[in-house]
Amino acid sequence: IYAQLIDDTKGVTLAAASSRDKDIAAQKVNKSEKSKLVGAAIARKATELGLKDVTFDRGGYLYHGRVKSVADGAREGGLQF
Repeated sequence: IYAQLIDDTKGVTLAAASSRDKDIAAQKVNKSEKSKLVGAAIARKATELGLKDVTFDRGGYLYHGRVKSVADGAREGGLQF
């Protein structure tokens, strides 16, 4: 699963996180837990950039399962949707 911080006005990606990142892929947890780690990683990168308020675009996917886990991890990391 992937998550990105995108500046829509400039059309550039500010940061990205993925379940394939070395530190997340090394964790021996299920897919939902990895998704939560992706959310926490993107929140950490957002705070490094000075971002706190974001819009969560789920790309048409239903808000449950892994998508919800990403959102939960990002909220726990300090992001506000």
